[in-house]
Amino acid sequence: MGRFAVISLTDQAAHRVREIVDTRDSATGIRLGIKKGGCAGMEYTIDLVTEPKPGDDHVERDGAHVYVAPEAALFLLGTEMDFETTTLRTGFTFRNPNQSSACGCGESVELKPADLKALAEARASA
Repeated sequence: MGRFAVISLTDQAAHRVREIVDTRDSATGIRLGIKKGGCAGMEYTIDLVTEPKPGDDHVERDGAHVYVAPEAALFLLGTEMDFETTTLRTGFTFRNPNQSSACGCGESVELKPADLKALAEARASA
């Protein structure tokens, strides 16, 4: 049985990650993390990766490589990463089942750790 992926990527997100990496000489992917900040308490972070760090979770889709920082994994478990372009905003978006609220401007979120027992039960019944 394969290892469970922490996050999933939509086609649009994978395409945008490949675009970003293709324009940077030494980049191999991006790292997704979280940090304290913003009015809701936490913010998503995205950094270029030239070399994966020990402990990073690795997700690959159609040649797009996303590494999840180990300290963020429990907060991002089950998240779908997307990329959208609207009239007001262009950027990555996250459908995160661990998000309990967000600020009005959409720049920060409140996250709770994933319920590992519920996840294990869901995987067992699948």
